[in-house]
Amino acid sequence: FYLFLFVAAPIPRPPRKSEKTYKTILSDGSTSGSKPLPSWLDNHAALKEMARKKQMPADEAYQISDPEIFMSVVVPAYNEEDRLGVMLEEAVDFLEQEYGDAHDEDGAARSTSTTATYKKVQTANGNGTSGTLHARVPSSSPASKGWEILIISDGSSDKTVETALNFARDHQLSRTTKLVHPTYIPSGSIRVVSLEENRGKGGAVTHGMRHVRGKYVVFADADGASKFSDLSKLIQGCQKVEDKAGRGVAIGSRAHLVGSEAVVKRSLLRNTLMHSFHLLLRLLTPPATSRIRDTQCGFKLFSRASLPYIIPFMHSESWIFDVEMLMLAESAGIPMAEVSVGWKEVKGSKLNVVWDSLGMAWGLAVLRGAWGVGVYRRD
Repeated sequence: FYLFLFVAAPIPRPPRKSEKTYKTILSDGSTSGSKPLPSWLDNHAALKEMARKKQMPADEAYQISDPEIFMSVVVPAYNEEDRLGVMLEEAVDFLEQEYGDAHDEDGAARSTSTTATYKKVQTANGNGTSGTLHARVPSSSPASKGWEILIISDGSSDKTVETALNFARDHQLSRTTKLVHPTYIPSGSIRVVSLEENRGKGGAVTHGMRHVRGKYVVFADADGASKFSDLSKLIQGCQKVEDKAGRGVAIGSRAHLVGSEAVVKRSLLRNTLMHSFHLLLRLLTPPATSRIRDTQCGFKLFSRASLPYIIPFMHSESWIFDVEMLMLAESAGIPMAEVSVGWKEVKGSKLNVVWDSLGMAWGLAVLRGAWGVGVYRRD
């Protein structure tokens, strides 16, 4: 059984060099060259290795660099040129109104109320580390302003990348041109990352979350099905359950819509598969995860402090990745809150109801088995 799971369990490929870069729109309206993405995960990996070698306390390895901005939004997008613009319009209107501008003319995060404080740790040869390898001393002034959107084009073959960059350009220049847009956004707020080949929604989300700068991180589907302004409800829900270390997860939920017209009008097959999947979840997942009524809504929020306990250990890149995230959060003792959010049916879904439902059931069984017998491990 172990050998079967060892062969069947997916192992994600490492990111390629070009996938660790992004493009954005500069203040003059031109498209930037490829810029390196910041990565809290690189620092985390180095600290974990030092903890393994007993060069620092193990708990310090789970520290994460201080946030530069308040909110990061990760949007996985595979051939979404037709739907992305509507979602972005709703998102930037809310983000700019709520969290304002924290960027300079080149798109870098400006100095906000955050004061990052660090202490040097020792390398194996006893020398002080370089300026990028530090264990964090929590700051007393957390970031309270600023936002970014990371659009992860998941091997798109259409004009998803161009659509995202044109959207950013039009909205950044709306103060100085005749173009009429309801929301002006600061330059550099939208960053576009191109994956060389399709990895799946889970792979795109995980990749984006490795490179976020926010105090809070939400991933949101590119179709705009979730009511984006309900992000405020997710933040409130997360803050209510956060532990002393600031760890918390808020799960957008459509469970309250069961019985509504949108759900009732679905086909009998789709509703049957939905209920069967929920039953399977209750049988195969640990207690806290099994109590979540809607694990698959594409609108979930994570506090920054929770990321080192989840993202480095992700394996699933398919539709079932949400469940692995929640299982990892539960195993790390991270509090979770399920929050009702607005939602609407949007045409153009790439989900094949029958085959993808079967794939999710298979993926869930393999996932649970791999973590259960030790094919997957935290360390």
